[in-house]
Amino acid sequence: MDKLQAMAVFVKIAESGSLTAAANNLDKSLPAVVRMLAALEKNLQVRLFNRTTRRIALTEEGRIYLDRCRKILAEIEETERLLCNDQVEPSGTITLTAPVRFGEMYVNPVVNRFLKQYPRMQVNLLLLDRVVNMLDEGIDLAVRIGSLSDSTLITKSIGEIRQVVCVSPEVLKKYGKPDRPELLAQLPCIRFTGISVGSVWQFQEANKKLSVKVRGSFTCNHIAALVDACVSGAGFAYIFSYQVMPYVRQGKLEIILEDFELPTLPISLVYQHRQLMSSNIRLFVDWLAEELKNSLTHSQ
Repeated sequence: MDKLQAMAVFVKIAESGSLTAAANNLDKSLPAVVRMLAALEKNLQVRLFNRTTRRIALTEEGRIYLDRCRKILAEIEETERLLCNDQVEPSGTITLTAPVRFGEMYVNPVVNRFLKQYPRMQVNLLLLDRVVNMLDEGIDLAVRIGSLSDSTLITKSIGEIRQVVCVSPEVLKKYGKPDRPELLAQLPCIRFTGISVGSVWQFQEANKKLSVKVRGSFTCNHIAALVDACVSGAGFAYIFSYQVMPYVRQGKLEIILEDFELPTLPISLVYQHRQLMSSNIRLFVDWLAEELKNSLTHSQ
């Protein structure tokens, strides 16, 4: 058994989520992939996956082995590049995840500029409004907004964002500008029904938290539609600053109650330990960090 090839097949199975998908991605027959996995498990004397007729899932031993395999394969790739004196044009595939709206506005344009500069690279961009398990889902790099709980990952700060209340000039003219958060309870508000915010909006005054329950005739689970509704005059919206700054600069929206805003939230790149990264991922991390910092600076 070719141990390195078996490790690479195991990693591809874990990342693809099924034996069939892995076989297709590797351009191998399904029986060949099954035999290679069976030989690897026999050699290690552990089960790497729990398999049913419908799905496979990593065992605890499989998760540990997946982490080690990725590091070993990355080291081999890095060593081969060093032997070539970095004269070979960067190539390979990187999987990146980011929040949907932030990804649309900032990450996607940066990724496309990167691919123009390095045409042999491939980027798999996953826009998801949920926190993924990077190890289990085969993610190389993630853009995260807010505090991070996983201390095993490396973070690189790329900026900060505010949580703001914004409103159109039309609505301000009709209802006036509230000077305290509590007044929003009596005004038409657009409520987001996604993963946060909802009908209770958070503020602070002199380090004391304020919670305001709002109401309104329009709710929405998609940020772009919510912003459009706010611009069209549907009511007040509680939202991340980056999502509305283009409209603020155009005079279509105004940010209010700035003295009551919560502390800013960090935006970070999250990845595995830098010493265990391939040169491709290291190149992409540095590119992405610099480009996103510049984009965020110019958009505020």
